Amino acid sequence: MSIPAAPSEKLVICMKWGDRYGADYVNRLWRAVRRNVAGPVRLVCFTDDAAGVDPAVDCRPLPAFEGVRVDLARKPWRKLSLWQKDLGADLAGRDALVLDVDLVVTGSLDKFWDYEPGRYVVWENPTKPGSGIGNTSVFRFRVGSHPEIYNFFMAGPVRLYEEDFTIEQEYISAVLGDGRVRPRGAASAEIQWGQDEQAFWPKAWCRSFKKDLLPVWPLRWWLVPKLPAGCSVVVFHGKPDPDEAMVGRWPAKGWKKLYKYVRPTPWVAQHWG
Repeated sequence: MSIPAAPSEKLVICMKWGDRYGADYVNRLWRAVRRNVAGPVRLVCFTDDAAGVDPAVDCRPLPAFEGVRVDLARKPWRKLSLWQKDLGADLAGRDALVLDVDLVVTGSLDKFWDYEPGRYVVWENPTKPGSGIGNTSVFRFRVGSHPEIYNFFMAGPVRLYEEDFTIEQEYISAVLGDGRVRPRGAASAEIQWGQDEQAFWPKAWCRSFKKDLLPVWPLRWWLVPKLPAGCSVVVFHGKPDPDEAMVGRWPAKGWKKLYKYVRPTPWVAQHWG
């Protein structure tokens, strides 16, 4: 059941499916959003299991994704379902900040609605800087805009995955970016590529725990990762997850334990409570 929007309410969206992340991740995100957004805010969680989620979170069924191969539907490609035109009548036309449930909010989020108004704004992929590829752990879009992103994928999801893009964020950047990202195969004329409607967040706002904050090896054996000033979101892509970094545990086997190491990181618990 949807919760009516207040006139000045900010909109945050997250998605949770499968069993990797439980309701506690959504609840922690909700508490962090409330702490770091001034004024009314709503968290809409699209999920296949709302059990245990705080009643104040607006939980809704996962958006339509029928006919997509099971292995793709389990992957981040499912985020493309947010781009369909009919995501929700009460959400249409609103600027939504979309956050992964496994990140940690460490500062004010208000600026994320004011930056580059009207554009698709995304975190620049930290593993491919300068490539024009965004990382959809943190992005803002106008709900109902660019339904062609969803429609074109749904017309041939397997082909798009096997011939053109390895992950959904490359595909979005190919459509909305400045033309640097292109399909690996022949570019279809059925969709407009390189629409130049993508912008990246200022680097200081979003940081990768592994790429930006984790000390280089072997210093990570002695030094605790530091939270830089001005950072509002720390993204935990891959491993470790926030609960693991908090206590200094990085699941690894064999010789990989030598470099996959993190010391207990107290500021994670401070902001991820």
